[in-house]
Amino acid sequence: MRWFRADRTQDVRELLGMHTRTALALVAFYAVTMVVLASSFRDGVDPYWPVALAVVIAAVGAFALVRVPGDPLPFATTIALAAVGPGTLAMVLAVLPVPIAHLWQIWPLGAATAIYTFLCVRGRPVWTWIGFGSMIGVCSGWAAVTGQGWLYGLSISAINFAPVLMSTFFAFTIRPMAREIFDLRERSVENAAVDAATDAAMRERDAQLNRLDALARPLLDRIATADELDETDLLECTLLEAQLRDSLRAPALTADHLAAVTRTARRRGVVVNLFDDHGLDEASNDLRSRVLAAITTQIETAQTGAITVRVLPPGRSTLATVLAFDDSETCRTDFGPDGYPRPQSD
Repeated sequence: MRWFRADRTQDVRELLGMHTRTALALVAFYAVTMVVLASSFRDGVDPYWPVALAVVIAAVGAFALVRVPGDPLPFATTIALAAVGPGTLAMVLAVLPVPIAHLWQIWPLGAATAIYTFLCVRGRPVWTWIGFGSMIGVCSGWAAVTGQGWLYGLSISAINFAPVLMSTFFAFTIRPMAREIFDLRERSVENAAVDAATDAAMRERDAQLNRLDALARPLLDRIATADELDETDLLECTLLEAQLRDSLRAPALTADHLAAVTRTARRRGVVVNLFDDHGLDEASNDLRSRVLAAITTQIETAQTGAITVRVLPPGRSTLATVLAFDDSETCRTDFGPDGYPRPQSD
């Protein structure tokens, strides 16, 4: 059977609620229960510190079981949890009287079984049974060494076989279903992203169509109805063609006011070339406004000649350049990453 990758987005804890505060509350209740059992049934226990240490180990193991991410559970954590059963049981059995005063004195059997149950669900059934089998072996060996017979040890420990077996079948049932749920969720997210992208593209297309309709329809109507186009109509065609070219070649430089100023400059004979290599795409609104305002001023003041505006690619030391020349001089202005123009150079 294929188990999940150690992927945070595909963690069976999410389906079982093992990452919630309720799960932590249950772990706390589990720890309190172990403390109560270990402290209530201490007749003949000497020394007591191994029992207290076993309680701490079992509580830490339960906490790790619900808090350590990854599916299946990381290998190092798996080994440590598999060792909780035989380790804590050996520590407790070493200080118990023979015969034991009460069956609750071997509480590590039930405590470890609870851990093994969820260890199996978290994708480590093999190590679950290794730990459980080792725990039974420790119990049977203790009974044999103390003269009680290994069958006695087997009888008091094998009773926990049913919960572990049940958790194994549960794991082989729930985990394939969990994988299908995760796959469905991933596909839902992907479909939502595709739908959002398609919707955004449709809105952008509609916006561009509306803009094109507003710009080109009057001139197209003029072309369709006029018997002959005059010089003014030809100029309007040239200006419209340049404006549409700007929208494709320099989208960052097509703000309404800048587009109007550019159109006016071209109307009076200034050659305006706009290029955008996307250096302003991720810029803040203040930075973008500062640069566009300065560029608008330079185009507005140009009376003759030509002016070329280029927004450079991201990551450059210069954000944008404006190169203006006429019959008398050539002037270049560079804008730094802060959006302010550097000293002009001839």
